[in-house]
Amino acid sequence: MATLVTGGTGFVGSNIVKGLAQAGHDVVCFDLNGPDQLTEKFMSEVSSKVSFVQGDMLDRGIVERLGAEHSLDKIVHAAVFTVNRVELETQRSRDVVAINIEGTANLLELARTLHVDRFVYVSSGAVYGPSATADQTLNEDAPPVPPNLYGITKYSSELLTRRYGELHGISTASVRLSTPYGPMERVTGHRAVMSVFYQWTAQALRGEIIQADDMAGGRDYIYVTDIARGIQAVLDAPTLPHGLYNLTTGIWVTYREILDALTGLVPKIQVAETAPGNRQPSSEGADRGPLSGHRLFHDLGWTPKFDLKAGLTDYLQWRRDSSFLD
Repeated sequence: MATLVTGGTGFVGSNIVKGLAQAGHDVVCFDLNGPDQLTEKFMSEVSSKVSFVQGDMLDRGIVERLGAEHSLDKIVHAAVFTVNRVELETQRSRDVVAINIEGTANLLELARTLHVDRFVYVSSGAVYGPSATADQTLNEDAPPVPPNLYGITKYSSELLTRRYGELHGISTASVRLSTPYGPMERVTGHRAVMSVFYQWTAQALRGEIIQADDMAGGRDYIYVTDIARGIQAVLDAPTLPHGLYNLTTGIWVTYREILDALTGLVPKIQVAETAPGNRQPSSEGADRGPLSGHRLFHDLGWTPKFDLKAGLTDYLQWRRDSSFLD
């Protein structure tokens, strides 16, 4: 039997595929995009455990064939159109809805017909929307108030996932991620806005001046390898006391802290900070507080392995080893 991972050549998806394969899963990696050289190199140590299938999850026939051609007992649905800017949301509104909701419905139908052991939907902290206060910690009981199509479609998919599980006797769970960083983050057709980790590590390794802005800002970042571990914990748990989990370090990290840590790891780093009066808001936003990871720790004993320094160290080494300095 095998585990299907959608969006498996993308940023988070590729790390989930690799992590599951390392843990012993046979994985079917399904994505609109086939594996490029970077993906193949990233997966090289687990290549015998991974089968790549290229196709559009909006095509019901292609999705149905996945079930006919592969023995699947678990599904991780990580494929998504990540929209971080109003301009893109405005231009591609219908595509966001189609990919993020209709795609989920097609995968849930596959789960229903196969009656899989577990279906895990990879959601986002974006469903919470703005916090009442900047330091508000958000647990799974906080009411979702998503302000944009990305958050709305993620929350809608959570509801679909839960109801399909109830109606059809499938064990389902949705996992809300805090902000990821790490290996395999890159510009794709469905992901255009990169994190400061992506930007600054590349500039540092190329010996360029880092253009630092909005140093007081930050996010509750989590290293993507820890995300893969958390998804595996939910996927493989014998039973799930809850159907919704935050996956997070629970720690707010400022851009100043990231830059200070990076400075300690890369010699002779050069930084140009923007004057306070000329600063622009970060594209990543800071409209919510950190997520709480207490439920996942309490139910499954999961904790992150990577703090900021460890995550940055590992990420820098991956970029050097893969010669990925774009």
